[in-house]
Amino acid sequence: MSNVLTAVAWPYANGPRHIGHVSGFGVPSDVFSRYMRMAGHDVLMVSGTDEHGTPILVQAEQEGVPPREIADRYNRVIVEDLHALGLSYDLFTRTTTRNHAAVAQELFRTVYKNGYLIEQKTSGAISPSTGRTLPDRYIEGTCPICGYDGARGDQCDNCGNQLDPTDLINPRSRINGEKPKFIETEHFFLDLPALADALGDWLRSRQGWRPNVLKFSLNLLDDLRPRAMTRDIDWGIPVPMEGWEDNPNKRLYVWFDAVIGYLSAAIEWARRSDDPDAWQRWWSDPAALQYYFMGKDNITFHSQIWPAELLAYDGKGAKGGTPGRYGELNLPTEVVSSEFLTMEGRKFSSSRQVVIYVRDFLARYQPDALRYFIAVAGPETHDTDFTWSEFLRRTNDELVAGWGNLVNRSISMAAKNFGAVPAPGELTETDRALLAKSAAAFEPIGQLIGTHRQKAAITEAMRVVAEANKYISESAPWKLGEDRERQGTVLHTALQVVSDCNTLLSPFLPHSAQRVHELLGGAGVVAPQPEIREVDDLDGGPGYPVLTGDYADVPAWAPTPLPAGRELAKPKPVFTKLDPSIVDEELSRLGG
Repeated sequence: MSNVLTAVAWPYANGPRHIGHVSGFGVPSDVFSRYMRMAGHDVLMVSGTDEHGTPILVQAEQEGVPPREIADRYNRVIVEDLHALGLSYDLFTRTTTRNHAAVAQELFRTVYKNGYLIEQKTSGAISPSTGRTLPDRYIEGTCPICGYDGARGDQCDNCGNQLDPTDLINPRSRINGEKPKFIETEHFFLDLPALADALGDWLRSRQGWRPNVLKFSLNLLDDLRPRAMTRDIDWGIPVPMEGWEDNPNKRLYVWFDAVIGYLSAAIEWARRSDDPDAWQRWWSDPAALQYYFMGKDNITFHSQIWPAELLAYDGKGAKGGTPGRYGELNLPTEVVSSEFLTMEGRKFSSSRQVVIYVRDFLARYQPDALRYFIAVAGPETHDTDFTWSEFLRRTNDELVAGWGNLVNRSISMAAKNFGAVPAPGELTETDRALLAKSAAAFEPIGQLIGTHRQKAAITEAMRVVAEANKYISESAPWKLGEDRERQGTVLHTALQVVSDCNTLLSPFLPHSAQRVHELLGGAGVVAPQPEIREVDDLDGGPGYPVLTGDYADVPAWAPTPLPAGRELAKPKPVFTKLDPSIVDEELSRLGG
């Protein structure tokens, strides 16, 4: 058994999240975590809402409310949506807690003490019409590297390279379109060149990463330069340095503090448990494993900025140094990045109404239908397109007609003819072959999930479902009424495979897994769900909702013999068949 940290990208709290977001960070991380728990590992799955930085500040100014009000509003919306989707966080918190601020400031002070934060003068942008600071993210122009017109002042989403506003060709304000005025300002910069050798050694030692992620990350080493880790902004964590702490217009860069959330969330989780030092099992033990899940636009911050912060904190760069109060901290085992999901051939765009938010989707469709689509057709290794016609087909032809049909027909016939799981008689070669196939599926499917090949994993599980449906059709137990022993043997075999397939599909489809377990006469919880809990800030700040749960008691990743005589009830359909009219209805909701 290993200690496994599932570090899930922090959704930004300036609005509800759409299905493209959860296809990258949400569902893949939950499938992985659920499987790893069933395989016997001690999993800690953490994240929260990212609540500092420019977009929230700008939105608050537009609405005439404090930034905290925007953050509170969408923190709760996102918590509720991820809860409805069944994402099994041990702790989903937020970056506006006092615990998080203290952890972020501790890392900043230690990185500075070790010599990897340097003060430099640089150009800062202001709005000529208002005289106010114009943050990097709200300046756009043409990328000097790839020529993309729409690059931001902190990063080009087209080529992934980090930028400064002064790098942009024809820079302009995203707020009012005016050309920004650049003035001299002073900031702390992370000395990435001093960490280049350590970063390169770490990256070149990585094994098993998705090739596109590793190649992109290695390419980043070619252009390492100091990066500003503070910003001219009044919404964020104060800079914990003498002469800076009380400056109301200087704050930590949101991307400096957001990635620290993986550590601060683990510390908060431990502080809320009976063992405040428990977080160290995932951060201090060299044998612990850490997997970071995100969309490809965040690779830079997880394979460069965050590892660089950790190396600097540990004192492992060219300037040496010693770790701070938390001791030496582990670096990521793997950065698991998904590509982008588009919608009906277009990029998601809230302003153009080319979007469907998670809560709107779940108000009309089952959560496992969305989870299934993301698993089997999501953007695992390349950009993919969500279309309503494909969602309809996947739901009706695969979930309903495949897995749902197997569950319903097997349990219905057994309940009608025996009222319970029938005892098997002598098994035929066909019976044994199907049972062997489902039992043998656990190892390869588990290996696929464990190496982040979820599309292949769920495809293999559905292949076993198809074999079981074929077995029932060819064995025709409905024709065996006069041969009760053979009828019972066929149905027992079918029900055992249903039980096996339910375990195989449980990480992907936890809501329906629980229902199938109960239809098979099982007791207890096999697919634990998260709960929303209202908590007080540990250090005296405002209270907030968190996602948490008890996921310790889960079935083993192995076949479990189905006991004969267990009572069965007549089942109801597990999945809802969709009417073809939903395609036109949903398309009519999209912007033109």
